[in-house]
Amino acid sequence: MTLGAPWALEWVRRCAAVIAEHRVELMTLDRDIGDGDHGENLDRGFQAVLVKLDDAGGLATPADVLKLVATTLISTVGGAAGPLYGTAYLKAAAAVAGRETLDGEALVALLTAARDGIVLRGKAESGDKTMIDAWTPAVDAARTAQNEGRRPAAILAAAADAAEAGALATEPLVARKGRASYLGERARGHRDPGAHSTALLLRAAADTAAAA
Repeated sequence: MTLGAPWALEWVRRCAAVIAEHRVELMTLDRDIGDGDHGENLDRGFQAVLVKLDDAGGLATPADVLKLVATTLISTVGGAAGPLYGTAYLKAAAAVAGRETLDGEALVALLTAARDGIVLRGKAESGDKTMIDAWTPAVDAARTAQNEGRRPAAILAAAADAAEAGALATEPLVARKGRASYLGERARGHRDPGAHSTALLLRAAADTAAAA
């Protein structure tokens, strides 16, 4: 089983729906330790992506889809989320450029490149109470699943499971990056909104693959 442009397109549409559904929840999480605009900004960005997808016509490869998402998020999403997620999608697109379909190895490369793009842009590492605390477990779980010979849908499911656990694990952490870092000990007990949105987006990828 491999995943092509139809999967990538449906993944993006599912992401838009999931972010819209969880918009208020993400805003609430961000209000607790940040600006409160994470859900609003991401929702606006993915709604803009949907418009761009309709205008773009046929996109031949997953990389074409991911690059469109990247440029749209960078140009429309404010705060930290736009540059971080935009860079993630851009690096992911570069990692699978020219491939019409993605096997397990390519999916691991895609996820790794996305994570590394966020690290490059945000200078965060595991334990900083950021989206990296969801991305790194996801990458590690995907790589393990790939090494075990699991199919693409199972690789993405493993990544999503790990991202959800990683997002939950941010709650007791003290933030070392971003606006939340100003709160010190008061950041404990609150989930990082970027880690939570990461888990939502990766679950959407897994659910789309499972339905393919």
